[in-house]
Amino acid sequence: MRILIVEDEKKVATFLQKGFQAESYTVDVAQDGIRGAAMALSGIYDVIILDVMLPGKNGINILKEIRASGSTTPVLMLSARSELEHRVEGLNLGADDYLPKPFAFSEVLARTRALIRRRTPDLQGSTLAAGDLRMDVLARKVRRGDRDITLTNKEYEVLEYLLRNKGRVQSRVLLTEHIWDMNFDSETNIVDVVINRLRRKIDDGFPVRLIHTVRGVGYVVEEEPDETAAQR
Repeated sequence: MRILIVEDEKKVATFLQKGFQAESYTVDVAQDGIRGAAMALSGIYDVIILDVMLPGKNGINILKEIRASGSTTPVLMLSARSELEHRVEGLNLGADDYLPKPFAFSEVLARTRALIRRRTPDLQGSTLAAGDLRMDVLARKVRRGDRDITLTNKEYEVLEYLLRNKGRVQSRVLLTEHIWDMNFDSETNIVDVVINRLRRKIDDGFPVRLIHTVRGVGYVVEEEPDETAAQR
């Protein structure tokens, strides 16, 4: 999951960035409204955390631009202004949630997870599944059949993204955009490396393969033979 934080207060932005990174989210930060708007409109984020008071362009105007573009990306608004009319304004303009400052990170995290669950119809409770593979997204545990599987953070994030998009082919570009931050070197073959490691952990020793390559396109998680996926 890739999160954009648009927040001009450096301490608050760093606090949120470190907190989400500790929970294995990929995080980008913009500290002014102009850059924040451009990043928010890129369409590569799963959740946008947006402050109201920003230099260059305020959060309300950014939110208007996001929704005018047709984007349905969940937006959590942050503001020191806790009055009812400001909360109502943000929500009426298309914000999905509103949190007044000061706040605890645990509440931001819980609200962000709720927005992700709400946006993902395939997510039942806290579990993602494909065949006999189960991922508990709250406990961050993966199990296939009777075997517990230990994954690195990036392996987990790639698998989670593929499971959330089960049956839909994801290109290397899409995986890069959603899993790695803006400092990622797109010239490397790290996506293929992570996929190969996942295959060894997820598929080796099982009669049905779940991670497939679609030649010239990308990767997909689904319960069908490799030959079928490769021919599409």
